[in-house]
Amino acid sequence: MNELPLNVGLLLSGLLFLTGLLGVLIRRNILFMLMSVEIMFNAAALAFVMAGAHHGQPDGQVMLIFILAMAAAEVAVGLALILQMFRQKRTVDSDNLNQLRD
Repeated sequence: MNELPLNVGLLLSGLLFLTGLLGVLIRRNILFMLMSVEIMFNAAALAFVMAGAHHGQPDGQVMLIFILAMAAAEVAVGLALILQMFRQKRTVDSDNLNQLRD
């Protein structure tokens, strides 16, 4: 079985994380921002798995399971908040939602 070198895996993880970070900073649609946060979670999980595989320890896989559970909870709460915001303002654009209500 061919193994991916650690530096290549961490470089891929870093690129995925930067892609997610740029998505959060640039996009205005809250759904796309939520997907960008998911990309960042997956990048962190990939880094943990690569480091765990490099050292021969299952710790990276345990962290992957924790990150997946946290991402599922984040999606459930995030989508519920987005639905409530859409019902009130009829938009998911973050620029239109930043005004506080009386």
